[in-house]
Amino acid sequence: MKLGFVGTGAMGAPMSKRLLDQGHELVIFDINSASMNPILEAGAVAAGSPREVADNAEIVFVSVPNNDAVRSAVLGEDGVIAGTKVRLYVSLCTTGSPLASEVGATLSEQASITTVESPISGGPPGAEAGTLSVMASGPEDAFREVEPLLRLFGKTVVYAGSAPGAAQILKLANNILSATALAATSEAIVMGVKGGLDPAVMLEAINAGSGRNSATQDKFPRDVLTRNFSYGAALDILMKDTDLALAEGEALGVDMKVCNQVRNMFRAAIDAGMGKQDITAVVQCIEQQAGVTIPKVR
Repeated sequence: MKLGFVGTGAMGAPMSKRLLDQGHELVIFDINSASMNPILEAGAVAAGSPREVADNAEIVFVSVPNNDAVRSAVLGEDGVIAGTKVRLYVSLCTTGSPLASEVGATLSEQASITTVESPISGGPPGAEAGTLSVMASGPEDAFREVEPLLRLFGKTVVYAGSAPGAAQILKLANNILSATALAATSEAIVMGVKGGLDPAVMLEAINAGSGRNSATQDKFPRDVLTRNFSYGAALDILMKDTDLALAEGEALGVDMKVCNQVRNMFRAAIDAGMGKQDITAVVQCIEQQAGVTIPKVR
């Protein structure tokens, strides 16, 4: 099958590579042309715009970092909407349900393009390993058509229903829980270290107990205790997703007191100039305030 892929960054590059590795023809585009080079070397064909991608493929995946980029790549003058061949748009982006609904309606009404929302969770490590969690919504027949492709990079693929934006709400619920786990784990481990505990011993006990979460099981052992801070996702992206989750809750009339405090913590890190740093580096803000540094133990 000839597929299109727009956005070959930290997430898009490994996902597109997995499609290519399974024998599919692939035409790709990214505004950062250098990011396309590894995929082109593996056999993909470069396009000059999202529109050109959509001129050459019936199914076009889009993986771009924020809502402005989605609008440009999909609805812009040289966007997917202007393509002559595309009939299915698969969004791997986290946008929130309002934009997802707007884009889906515009594509359907103006270009007869069907949308499958498929935001993903698992970060760059999951994309590399093909173990992402994919949360999909849209017309069920369209989802079933692209499901085998989604399973090439998603260990778990869940269909959230046909309602516009359903997958976005599910993804934002996931992301705000992940952000909360990272924030709370950062505080808890710094507390333990200042109290004289070995952080590796703490994680061993926590991961065998009721406090285990994605940060204690994954991010802290690999990226904090090593002091590598290289999970692969930037703080400003996590901030974007946190803001979207809070906006979704507000629109639905849900009072998200705990999540608001989590947002305040990440906002402080952004205001301190850490927006382009790795999400795991947020622990350094807590270390600085506490006057202690988690030792490198791995």
